Amino acid sequence: MNYSRVLALVVLLGVASPSLAHFHMLFPDKPSGERDKPVTFTLMWGHPFEQQLFDASPPEQVRVWSPSGEPIGPIEPFKKIERPAADGKKVVAYQFEFTPKERGDYTVEIQMPPIWMPEEKIFFADTVKVLYHVTTQKGWDVMTNKTGLDLSPLTRPYGLQPGMVFQAQASLSEKPLAGALVEVERYNPVAPKELPPDEQITRQVKTDRSGVATCSLMEAGWWCVTVVNKSVSREKDGEKFPIHHRVTYWVFVDGK
Repeated sequence: MNYSRVLALVVLLGVASPSLAHFHMLFPDKPSGERDKPVTFTLMWGHPFEQQLFDASPPEQVRVWSPSGEPIGPIEPFKKIERPAADGKKVVAYQFEFTPKERGDYTVEIQMPPIWMPEEKIFFADTVKVLYHVTTQKGWDVMTNKTGLDLSPLTRPYGLQPGMVFQAQASLSEKPLAGALVEVERYNPVAPKELPPDEQITRQVKTDRSGVATCSLMEAGWWCVTVVNKSVSREKDGEKFPIHHRVTYWVFVDGK
């Protein structure tokens, strides 16, 4: 595999941080399904590309939007499970089940509590989103957060093939967020035998004046597109540290 071509970026910011990128992963057990048939969503925490998983924190909230953009509830509570990790260890993950009642596209959003990152000395306040497609192309562009940070697809986030361009718009309180950092990383179901350089694992782009991020997803599988917005500080042990609010949108790319 030529890792130098894993991801072609239209707007290049530079290399990634030398520290491994942590993201929340949220996957349905299949990218699309049928009406009245249940689907299970799994939430994990760790390094997607390296397939290094750690214990996930309990989610604060799960919300689902119907194809017409209406919130659906109540949602089944999360179930704590164990997932295999490196060296035969197991880590904590969470699952919940959802049954779509109509055809169209459902946006699932998980709100996580702030997580302290001791190496970077920052907090991550994460929202993680994924779309579940049910037969009909309707509602894939729903905006879910009109009062805070959001990331909404401008490209339909399914039916993609390797190498296709993907665009999403970052917004803050419904206003386009220009110049925001966006990180892009592929999820590997199995840990790679050899890792490429850091800059080939987590790619970075910035949004344009309209808040739009553009990238090309070069391989099949799940990809995270994460907008980052630095915010006011949060206190820990008598000191104040920055909070990085992030919204991660998981996008599935079909095989050729």
